[in-house]
Amino acid sequence: MATRLLDPDLLAKIGNLSVRARAVVDGVLTGLHKSPHHGSSIEFAEHKEYAPGDEVRHIDWKAYGRLDRYYVKKFEDETNLRCALLLDASTSMAYGDGEEQKLAHARTLAAAFAYLLLRQQDAPGLSVFRERIDLFVPPRAKTSHFNELAEALVRSEAEGGTDLAAAVEQTAERLQGRNLVVVFSDFFDTQPEVLRLLARLKTRKNDVVLFHVLHGDELDFPFEHLSQFEDMESDTKVLADPVAIAAEYRRVFGAFVDDLRTRCLSGGIDYVLARSDRPPAEALLAFLLRRERAV
Repeated sequence: MATRLLDPDLLAKIGNLSVRARAVVDGVLTGLHKSPHHGSSIEFAEHKEYAPGDEVRHIDWKAYGRLDRYYVKKFEDETNLRCALLLDASTSMAYGDGEEQKLAHARTLAAAFAYLLLRQQDAPGLSVFRERIDLFVPPRAKTSHFNELAEALVRSEAEGGTDLAAAVEQTAERLQGRNLVVVFSDFFDTQPEVLRLLARLKTRKNDVVLFHVLHGDELDFPFEHLSQFEDMESDTKVLADPVAIAAEYRRVFGAFVDDLRTRCLSGGIDYVLARSDRPPAEALLAFLLRRERAV
């Protein structure tokens, strides 16, 4: 199942890069993530009496002074990076043919992310949403978890409307501690509420990344002949001469993309434009290389 999503060329291009979380995350992080904790989880849980083999550097000397016994600080279960992958599977994501379909492109990007995270012994989870989260795969750090994620991605077909705000809110309720949250969507349902919710995740020390998945037709508007244009989620149809409206369309759509990018960056949210008519490695490499330089 996994091979349907990840081709050798893509893996070869991303294999030497690691997803590096910008925010400090819970637990001891393996791989190349930043963490100032050097071997202990962020959340202190309780004391336990020292036993041979315990880390001497975790001895609580203040407790020893009071109790005349050696105690070590016991931390919450150590976990690697937890990542919530959110995939938009609404009807508008069905635009495009074959591998250039927006949903197919987003599935490949999500699968590549999961592959990299599991390779680093991190824990990706998946939420597929439309008007709410319709499919949820909890985060796990086992290598075998990739098959479950890949199968869930393959099963996700584009249908129904979109309520991105509801999906983000449901995701926020499930999150514990600090996480990497990655959203793959065309963001045609970007109410102000969505970015407010994502910004709230950011203030809770989560690392938030948006992959704005768009087809080249939506960006470039290459149509030349009288055509009927249809809203894929509302079935609204408009007959128009594309040559007559091309300039205004590009202006309005370009403003939509620029506004989303600007609002993301001003809120500390990472924005990546992912064109579904180009190789998935293009957007993924741009993101990973930017993270490499930022560390």
